[in-house]
This record gives sequence, structure tokens and C-alpha cells, in this order.
Amino acid sequence: MTSAKVDREQAPEEGYERGLGSRQVQMIAIGGAIGVGLFLGAGANIAKAGPSLIVMYALAGVIIFFIMRALGELLLYRPVSGSFAEYSREFLGPFFGYFTGWTYWLMWVVTGMAELTAAAIYIHYWFPSIPQWVSALVFLIVLFAANLISVKLFGEIEFWFSMVKVTAIIGMIVIGLGVLTFGFSQAGDTAAVSNLWAFDGFFPKGIGSSLMTLQGVMFAYLAVELVGVTAGESADPEKTLPKAINTLPWRIALFYVGALTVILCVVKWTEFAPGVSPFVAAFAKIGIPAGAGIVNFVVLTAALSSCNSGMYSTGRMLRTLADNGEAPGVFRRLSPSKTPAIGIAISVVFMGVGVVLNYVVPEKAFGYVTSVATAAGIWTWLMILISHVRYRRHVVAGRLPSSSFPAPGGSVCSYIAIFFLLFVTGLIAYDADARVCLYVMAGWAAALWAGWAVLKGRNPRITERYGEPELEKVG
Repeated sequence: MTSAKVDREQAPEEGYERGLGSRQVQMIAIGGAIGVGLFLGAGANIAKAGPSLIVMYALAGVIIFFIMRALGELLLYRPVSGSFAEYSREFLGPFFGYFTGWTYWLMWVVTGMAELTAAAIYIHYWFPSIPQWVSALVFLIVLFAANLISVKLFGEIEFWFSMVKVTAIIGMIVIGLGVLTFGFSQAGDTAAVSNLWAFDGFFPKGIGSSLMTLQGVMFAYLAVELVGVTAGESADPEKTLPKAINTLPWRIALFYVGALTVILCVVKWTEFAPGVSPFVAAFAKIGIPAGAGIVNFVVLTAALSSCNSGMYSTGRMLRTLADNGEAPGVFRRLSPSKTPAIGIAISVVFMGVGVVLNYVVPEKAFGYVTSVATAAGIWTWLMILISHVRYRRHVVAGRLPSSSFPAPGGSVCSYIAIFFLLFVTGLIAYDADARVCLYVMAGWAAALWAGWAVLKGRNPRITERYGEPELEKVG
């Protein structure tokens, strides 16, 4: 393709099956907001910040909504499976599209490692004799097989995974409110709203400690942008995508802020510990028969859901990169079921590194991979926001058509979100344990830069795709 205009006209048909209906896209969007970062990672963050973690989730949730509305405006301008990588290529230049596509692939590969680690930890709850790496390997193989069959099967699996998570969290909130209101169960004697401030205040370890949890909080929100990747396979993106994005505020309010508020009222924050799901701990405290085991099953499905989504998105992103000459051409091939099977297979091989981490450093595996995934996620979100700002400039100048789903406030909210993400990056650099991810990202950037130099040497015209001169010709 030689012009941005041709690409825009041909983008909607990419060879995929538009097999994701409204029901499935809605649940994928909901499931993207409920992951292992909440179910497992929240335990360590509660220990660091106490009840003030609720404010951190609410603050980050507002920023995530800004990001998603920016992405939504771009998606309705041009819905493609390559999503933010394509928008980075169009509005920031070919190198940024290349860098964003590969970095998003890295994010999901590393997130898949985290989810496999978490799933293995949850299995350890029932079967402590099974090594973590064995459970991680089994889950990897099963989900890989499911992803190869069809996008409809992927959508159906995600629908039911998300249904389990949504039903369980609502159930937890209702039971927790029952404990607070009627005082039943073992936790009834100590459950009270005053638990939010009775033990050294709402910010028991200071505002600084609370802010340092933002890295983990942002990791919990990774995958909300997955709805953008489904654009190329949604049956009716003009209707399903805005609806999925506009429901994000209540999902954050209910599943994150609401659930954590109830849990921290039922159980004192001092009773939570890193590595233990606060949901499992809360139900164990309440003393409901088999309650902890049920919640453990729910958080296991959350981990597997996220890993399943990772396999889906990595295969699509590799195909987008291959379409633009930025990855081996073999990744362009679709299987008879219209899935990018080769790209998924390669991604699964790299996710297998998580199995190795679970064998070598099982106690540190989750922390390592979440920090790297967060850094990659922040880059992806920054590219969405900056692309949105550039798109708005072209719309104002009359060079591009307006989207049917404009972000409220235009570019203002995108600028606020950009500043916030840079602030979180600064916090990561300040944290001695977390800054290792920045070293990893620096090495990753160097590798991608070298790869780009090779690509330019083989095909100098690769730098012309979605270039500014072409973009300005489009009216």
C-alpha cells in the first residue's frame, strides 16, 4: 500500500472473521478490567498503603477512562485490529508504529507469564505438592490449543471467564455488605466502616507510600485496551465499541473501588499480606464454608482469562507488524479457521519463559514480570494518548474527518493522562525494586532500534508508510 488513504479504505477487511458479537465484546471489555493485578497484586499493595489504596485505584481509574475515550475516538475513526500500533504509525511515524506493536507484544507475553505464575499459585492453594512450573506449563498448553480453533471460541471462553469473575465479585460485595449490616459470621464482631481509618488513619504509612503503589495499580488495569484489538473482528464496531468503553467508569467503581472498600471494612488492612489474595483472605475470615476455595477458583479463572487474552492479542499484533514489513512475513498467514496461528505459537513459546521463572525463582517471578509488563503498558498508553492529540490537530485543521465517538474535552484529558503516566514512570525509577523494568525496557529499545536499522537497510521505503507528507494529502 502506497498511501494512507488506500490503507484507510482497506483497513476494515483484514481477512479475519468478524465473529465477536456484542455480548462477547462487552464481556471482553468487562473482563479486561478484572485481572490478577486486583485479585493477587492488591494484597501487597494493601500492606504498603492500607485503606488509601482505594483512592489510588480511583485516581488511576479516572486516567484509564481518559485513555480509553482517546482510544475510542481513534477506533471509530478507523477500526482496525492493529489498533494503537496502526495509529502510532499513522500519526507519529513508521518507527513508532513498529516500536509500539512490538512493545505491546512484549507486554502481553510478559503479562501472560504473570498470569501463568498467578494461576500456578492458586493451584498451589489446593495442591501444595504440585510444583508451580508444572501447573504453569499445563495451563499454557491448554489455552494455546483453545486459541487455535477460532475467534468465536476465544470470545466464548472469555465471555464465561468474565461472567464467573463478575458474578463472584458482585457476590463478594453483597456478602461483605451483609456482614457489615447484620454482623453475621466470624468477621461480624470486628467488621465496621471505621476500619478504613481506625488503624493509624486512612493513610497509615503516608501519602508517599500510597503513591508508590501506583505501579501495581496500573498493572491491575492492563488489558482494558484489549477491546481496541477486537475492532477488526467485531461484528458491529460502531455500536459495540462505544458501549464497551462508556461502561468503564461503573466497572471501575464497582469492581475495584467498591470491592476493595467492602473488603477493607470487613477485614482490618493490617491482616493482609503480600502474595495472598485479599479476596481469599476475606472469605477465610468470614468463615463461609468452602468460601475461600470458591474465591480461589474465581481468581484462577481471572488469571487464565488474562493469559487467554494475551495469546489472542499477541497473534494479531504480530500479523499487523508483518503486514507492514516489520516482522517475518510468515506471521501474515491465517489458519483455515482464520486465526494467526503461527504468531500465536511463537508468542506461546516466549510465554514459556514464565514457566522457567516459576522453576528458577518461584517466590519472585510475579514481581519481576509485573514490573516489566507495567512499563510496556505505560508506553502503549502514551502512544494512544499522543496519537489522539495528533489526530485532533488534523481534525481541527480539516485534514481528517471527525470521529463519531469524540473524547470529551478534546485533547485536554489526553494531556492530563500523559502527565500522570510520566509521573508513574518517575515513581518506578525511584523504586529500587521496580526500576529493573526500566533497565529491561532500555535493552528492549536498543534491540528494536537495531532491528529498525536492519529493516531500513533491506527496504528503505518502509519509512514512507503513514508518513506526514502522505497524511497531509488526505482531506
